[in-house]
Amino acid sequence: MSGPLRLVIFDVDGTLVDSQGDIVASMTTAFEDAGLPVPTRSKILSIVGLSLDVAMSRLAPDGDTDRMVRAYKDSYAALRVSKGAASSPLYPGARAALEQIAALDYVLLGVATGKSKRGLDGLIEAHGLDGMFVTRQVADFHPSKPNPAMIETALAETGVDAQHAVMIGDTSYDMDMAANARVTGIGVTWGYHPRTRLSAAHHIIDSFDALLTTLNDIWREHP
Repeated sequence: MSGPLRLVIFDVDGTLVDSQGDIVASMTTAFEDAGLPVPTRSKILSIVGLSLDVAMSRLAPDGDTDRMVRAYKDSYAALRVSKGAASSPLYPGARAALEQIAALDYVLLGVATGKSKRGLDGLIEAHGLDGMFVTRQVADFHPSKPNPAMIETALAETGVDAQHAVMIGDTSYDMDMAANARVTGIGVTWGYHPRTRLSAAHHIIDSFDALLTTLNDIWREHP
């Protein structure tokens, strides 16, 4: 395909990797450290995608957010070090899809995640994905999703127009962020929000096998 440069931006947790085990474990540690009742698993997973301070304040509005964030980060980092790539395994088909799309000479790949820079760098290193993403947007430098800042910065860094960019994610926060940035949103159903919460998505897919076909359909609509 010829035409303009394209940008495909991925969310991470719940989209590329299944990190729910360590997220729930670390959130449990944070709440126990603060002496607060631990939220249910479904409640914890419902806030994945938000920046950690925002997520924590939603789960524990009366808690010491700074202390709980530190406890969470320390726990998560320790689990990542002890478990390596097994801490956040790639979803089936994720690596193949990334490699297939990255091989297209008119496409750049990026990341927009609620993770910290430390967390994202560790994950990319653990999975051998160095050099895969030309732009990496993390929670350290942006307001939380669904604010469009992450996508807007990715567009500015790559020089790609919004109409030629796509955001792929598993949560309503990802799809609302895409809508706020005026880029096409592709929701995925294997993550942490049910299909019913992906109402802002332009397209919804059930497996990575469908991703390239969906991208080609979008690019034909926006040549």
